[in-house]
Amino acid sequence: MKVLVIGANGFVGQAVLSRINDLAGLIAIGSVRSTAKFAYVGSPLITVGELSAQTDWTEALVGVRAVVHTAARVHIMQETSDDPLEEFRRINVQGTLNLARQAAATGVSRFVFVSSIKVNGELTQSGCPFTAEDIPAPLDAYSVSKMEAEQGLREISQISNMEVVIIRPPLVYGPGVKANFALMMRWLKRGLPLPLGAIHNRRSLVALDNLVDLIILCINHPAAANQTFLVSDGEDVSTNELLRRMGEALICPARLIPVPVRWLNLAATLIGKQDVTRRLCGSLQVDIKKTQDLLGWTPPVSLDEGLRRAAGR
Repeated sequence: MKVLVIGANGFVGQAVLSRINDLAGLIAIGSVRSTAKFAYVGSPLITVGELSAQTDWTEALVGVRAVVHTAARVHIMQETSDDPLEEFRRINVQGTLNLARQAAATGVSRFVFVSSIKVNGELTQSGCPFTAEDIPAPLDAYSVSKMEAEQGLREISQISNMEVVIIRPPLVYGPGVKANFALMMRWLKRGLPLPLGAIHNRRSLVALDNLVDLIILCINHPAAANQTFLVSDGEDVSTNELLRRMGEALICPARLIPVPVRWLNLAATLIGKQDVTRRLCGSLQVDIKKTQDLLGWTPPVSLDEGLRRAAGR
């Protein structure tokens, strides 16, 4: 089976491309905007430019039976657009649905879409994890665009022979991870004392290898057709515990100071960084029972092993 991986030079896409080439029965081709900064050469690559409503996928889709879509306009820390939602929609919705329509028209049988847990919402209450059946509650432009892409894909599936699989991961970490996860690892490596020792929330994460394993399974598993799945490592941890275990993986013991959460919230409010404390102090748990029961899937990599791999060990 020939599989087209969209966003093959991204954090998730590159890992998917590499894994497919290790498997019998699957042949991968990668789609990228540009090969200028792309070092992986294990698969043929097609340069298509920016994902948009005008992108022509004719050449890329020749002989393809499954599409794995990992590309997106993601969170922008310093947003410059006057209309951020429209910018997210232009790529994440219009670009995705243009690809899906062309895929369905050329006979692609399965379209695996990597969405985001942010479609469910930003935070969970104690003992009430997100499920795949929850009513979506996106709160920012990025997650709204992901939700709208999901809705459009389901509509395309209903009027074509192409099956759609949607996967909503929480924070993904692994070798080469960037953003806040990489920042926390740098803090630990420098031995900085962190005022996060009193945070006892619960958060779900997913190791890159676990997410890739589920994506590969969903390419041709019969029970995955037209389903939405949540994914995680199967173990939820507090920010406090995550930092301690991350420190063990880095062989740099975490120096955590138990500052009360209300003090952290007050300090964040004073400097306009409430979103940072929300992520550090709030809970976000996902229930992967449907994924496990319907697909017979179990995360192959433990949280501690995932952290060691992220640390380069």
